[in-house]
Amino acid sequence: MRRPHSLTLRLTVLFGVVAIIVFSGFGWLIESSIKHHFAMEDAKELETMAQAVHQAIVSSTENDDPSLLRQRFGDLLVGHHDASLYITDQNGKVHYSSSGPDLSMLEGIAVKTAKDANIQEWTDGEHRFHILVRKMRDNTAQGNQVYTIVAALPIDFHLQFLKRFRHTLWLMIASGFAITSLMGWVVVRYGHAPLHQIITQIRHISANELNTRLSPETVPRELTDLAVSFNEMLERMEEDFRRLSNFSADIAHDLRTPVTNMMTQTQVALSKPRTIEEYKEILFSNIEEYEHMAQMINDMLFLAKADNDPDDMKTAEVDLASEVETLFEFYEAWAEEHGVKLKLEGTAKVPGDRLMLQRALGNLLSNAIRHASPGATVRIELSATAMNEAYIVIENPGPSISPEHLPKLFDRFYRVDPARQEGGTGLGLAIVKSIVEAHGGSVSVTSSEGITRFQVILPTG
Repeated sequence: MRRPHSLTLRLTVLFGVVAIIVFSGFGWLIESSIKHHFAMEDAKELETMAQAVHQAIVSSTENDDPSLLRQRFGDLLVGHHDASLYITDQNGKVHYSSSGPDLSMLEGIAVKTAKDANIQEWTDGEHRFHILVRKMRDNTAQGNQVYTIVAALPIDFHLQFLKRFRHTLWLMIASGFAITSLMGWVVVRYGHAPLHQIITQIRHISANELNTRLSPETVPRELTDLAVSFNEMLERMEEDFRRLSNFSADIAHDLRTPVTNMMTQTQVALSKPRTIEEYKEILFSNIEEYEHMAQMINDMLFLAKADNDPDDMKTAEVDLASEVETLFEFYEAWAEEHGVKLKLEGTAKVPGDRLMLQRALGNLLSNAIRHASPGATVRIELSATAMNEAYIVIENPGPSISPEHLPKLFDRFYRVDPARQEGGTGLGLAIVKSIVEAHGGSVSVTSSEGITRFQVILPTG
């Protein structure tokens, strides 16, 4: 997988791209404005010349000396920066032709530009001109002639100016791009300073300092959510780390007890000669401790599998009523021994791993029988709702559990009475919680007025 580019490089490049677009746009706008300004000035000058020529023609008479009229045309060109003029009538007679470019070929030129119909560009060799071609009618009493006036202004100096200006302009744009990119890199580096400070703080957090927290009030607003999320993650890690530490301590404690018992019994047995029956009794006692440790190890392996590989379940439709009846048959003798009756109400079916759900129900049922009062009835109620949920309620009459213990009942190795080690490994309800959550459900417990009630909610679809 290709590693993404650094944020500094990405932001610097984006700054550069934005700078290119903005500077280029301004450059194009400035150049177009100057070019349009020159064209407008030339158009105004050519229009003035054309109007002056028309006025001269209108004010002339048949008796005027043609040379004087040409002189007037020549005078019109004074002060117009090498302007040229060419005048003919409808009969093709040339009334005036100034020195300079040959404008006779432009007499019949068609107007090309639609935006400014009077002005066109024309190239004569290496020189370029703005030209005006205008037909004017002489409506005086002396005649009714149609004149064609061709006026031209050289624009070479304009083009030279625009060339130098364009060179300077794009040089400034390139410099602006380079300076903006460099400044962007500096700004981004400076702007990332709070992020680097957070990284430095995070680097100094070790397993022994999981209680460290970032201060959201001291970071920029954009990083507040990051600091809050990181603090929440640290809080979860601290809690998990604490549970893992307690779990390890509980494992060591629960394994140490049977090992110590076996060592003590063995040492006592070896302290003096014993009969065969006495040795057998010691071995049977050790077998019970072995079975207790084996059960604990199996439960821990089951929890590890349920927590780490929940997708490995064999999902099928499970008839909960049928599974409960099977459990009733299994625990019937034990319940009778405790003087407890078993009762099932309702039905429900859920998709899930049958063996895992059977184990969860078995743990809850055995727990209910163990803590039920003699003569009481352990009741299991099954129901399904229109919200695609199945409810399993297991309740037993018996001593109530203090409220401070209820939230911790599903913790591993948690016992209401730590001194009591009999009757289980302390992992039964933790296994129930893991199985139920692996099926997308939830489990809760309430205990009051001599009734302890476990409620399991499982999705039905």
